[in-house]
Amino acid sequence: MDIAITGSSGLIGSALTDGLRAQGHRVLRVVRRRSQHPASDEALWDPETGTIDAAALEGIDAVVHLAGEGIGEKRWTPGQKDRIRTSRTRGTALLASTLAALDRPPKRLLSGSAIGIYGDTGQRATDETGRVGTGFLPDLCVEWEAA
Repeated sequence: MDIAITGSSGLIGSALTDGLRAQGHRVLRVVRRRSQHPASDEALWDPETGTIDAAALEGIDAVVHLAGEGIGEKRWTPGQKDRIRTSRTRGTALLASTLAALDRPPKRLLSGSAIGIYGDTGQRATDETGRVGTGFLPDLCVEWEAA
């Protein structure tokens, strides 16, 4: 399969990229790194400006979307919360609208979200049917999934 991955340099994305390649899949890394000459396994995008190399995604079998500002590296100031939110909502909206407009869109789009949607559950077991929590992370997840 031909699989595109956003967030391919992150913790999960890099392991997924390596694992998929080891299984014989072709991986296209969707990267923000600005380069005049991207590597042959890269497609450029910039969610902040709304640009993406749509042609590189044409005919891809699946897309795994893992990109977003890290939530654990910096203090959650109002500015950092905004960067966390917009990196997820803009990136997801750009990717989804681009894929939907392709002549040969992927058959699958898998988009990472977060367990943070449930908020603080204490000792209560929670699965996908659990109620949405309150606060920054649950609100972020709802906006992210809506995008």
